[in-house]
Amino acid sequence: MRCEQVADSLAEAADGSVLLAADAREHVEQCLRCQAEVVQYRKLLRALRALRVDVLEPSPGLLTDVLAALEEESERRSVRLLLHGRRAAYLGGLAAAATAAGVGGAIVIASRGRRLVAS
Repeated sequence: MRCEQVADSLAEAADGSVLLAADAREHVEQCLRCQAEVVQYRKLLRALRALRVDVLEPSPGLLTDVLAALEEESERRSVRLLLHGRRAAYLGGLAAAATAAGVGGAIVIASRGRRLVAS
């Protein structure tokens, strides 16, 4: 038997879901390349199992930490929006005052000019 013939069933044999045929088992017992591949499959399976356990069982307090971080960010945004709103109102007030001052100044200058011409 050759490695290419056994390669497709090595992953299934590594997790124990399939038993290899006698001639395939004999080949794997004698072939270092196929043995190394089975070892790699088993390492991969262990790593996947470890990930599954880590993901399914979150650390204690994780939910509390996430909710606290979300609340803190929400408060920051509220403060930013409040400050931004005040800044816009302040700038709007300055613009209105500057416009009023400009118009008022133009009226004063225009009225003085008429007085000078009339005198």
